[in-house]
Amino acid sequence: MSVRKTPAGEKWRLLEVERPEDPYYNLAIEEAVARTVGEGIAPTTLRFWRNDNAIVIGAFQCVSLEIKLEECVRYGVKVVRRFTGGGAVYHDIRNLNYAISFRRPSPIPGDDVLNGYRLVGEAVIAGLEKLGVKAEFIPVNDIQVGGRKISGMAGTLMKNFLFIHGCLLVGSNIEILSRVLNVPKEKLEAKGVGSVRARVTTLRDELNREITMDEVKTALLRGFEEVFDVELIPGELTSWEERIAEELYRNKYMTIVWNLGPCRGCPDRDRDALILRRVGLAGGD
Repeated sequence: MSVRKTPAGEKWRLLEVERPEDPYYNLAIEEAVARTVGEGIAPTTLRFWRNDNAIVIGAFQCVSLEIKLEECVRYGVKVVRRFTGGGAVYHDIRNLNYAISFRRPSPIPGDDVLNGYRLVGEAVIAGLEKLGVKAEFIPVNDIQVGGRKISGMAGTLMKNFLFIHGCLLVGSNIEILSRVLNVPKEKLEAKGVGSVRARVTTLRDELNREITMDEVKTALLRGFEEVFDVELIPGELTSWEERIAEELYRNKYMTIVWNLGPCRGCPDRDRDALILRRVGLAGGD
């Protein structure tokens, strides 16, 4: 698949803005940046960031069905809902999240989310190759190494922006991941495996060595530059982004209503909401 032509020498912004201990803020930044790029206030932006010990669920998922509540409480795993669809993912400090915000019309053919997964996936794969890891894109939105998932993506298409983000397993604690996520047995069997551990892999495992986040970021940066034929320039949040992020943080991502909605029919929802709220793992009031 070819990328829509971009102006020669186009420069995109690179952001490395994160609060690993505060997943609610990190998700507020995701939406604020996408909105800002859509308004034309900032250029196309690639962001790298991390959460430490959190589950991020899709916009339309039911918390009670996606997590193992008792395990989340045991390990102090926070729960936050993102503004894109897709499935639940576990983040720790050894995951690297990447997010790219395009103003429409974007360089993605048809401004299509599925095409976005493929092209962003190609960029990530190009970066992994620079680290000596051979990966492949598996539709709809997975990147795999040797048949095991190393990264998944989610995205959304709005009136004025296309947004794709993903999580790369660098050296994650797969044991905790497998304990806190509620992955149905049927889903694992459909993938031909018997456990979450057997289905996923990490860069550390594939390289058989510890790898720094700076190494990973540099490789992915080069992959994005090559696939999209652009130059990424380090930047900072605009004042508009900071203001919007703060509003989203207070009024959306820190609220129980957002993080534990929109599911209303699950019989365990009220119980889970009460417990997560009491232990401070799903935002504030």
